[in-house]
Amino acid sequence: MFSSLFNRKKNQTVPEAPSIMGLRLNASFEIDPLLMRTLESELMTDGAATSYIIKAVGLAELDGTWMFRFYTDDDAFLQVISEGGKNEEDVVDVKLFHFYDTQDIASQAVWDDLLTHKIGTSTYELEGYTYQRVWTSASEYHNPVHVAETTYDEEGSSSTTDQFVMLFERDIGHDRTESLFLSAEESEHEGGLNRCFVLSTGITLTSSQLTIHG
Repeated sequence: MFSSLFNRKKNQTVPEAPSIMGLRLNASFEIDPLLMRTLESELMTDGAATSYIIKAVGLAELDGTWMFRFYTDDDAFLQVISEGGKNEEDVVDVKLFHFYDTQDIASQAVWDDLLTHKIGTSTYELEGYTYQRVWTSASEYHNPVHVAETTYDEEGSSSTTDQFVMLFERDIGHDRTESLFLSAEESEHEGGLNRCFVLSTGITLTSSQLTIHG
């Protein structure tokens, strides 16, 4: 999955990669190993690492909310949400996600069906588990939310992609939930469009469960 992040249209002029909370390109972070041992049997992810190195950084903005993504060397990403600003004091949510599956979208009909009938349902089934949609809507179906993410790599290049996303969660005990993030992704590549459907599962972290190394 990580290698596919850069099968996208490259930007020619690249600003410095974004950072927050001390998280940046080539930095590392650790997750409380006790937390992972306690939850592992309840999660979709098996054998998740507790130490990660950041190999790419993504940033997207939506109406004064910023989504930082720190992609790691272990098919995972740390997602940091900030509201009203891009400083540490603006952070409202931190989640560790692991990629569950990536599916190529072969036709316009499949893409349209994904956006209009599948991503925004009130529940989503995965391996026999039911996830409830987090984002509310006046109707039963919630249109996926569009974000445009710019991703920066270690070589100083950047790429852009349009994402149509939805967030779900399910109770896993221990007063915790497992999140399911669905994303229909579209990017230009070699004169055409690349489209895929990405499923990622993750957990919410507190400051005491995350250690950041510069």
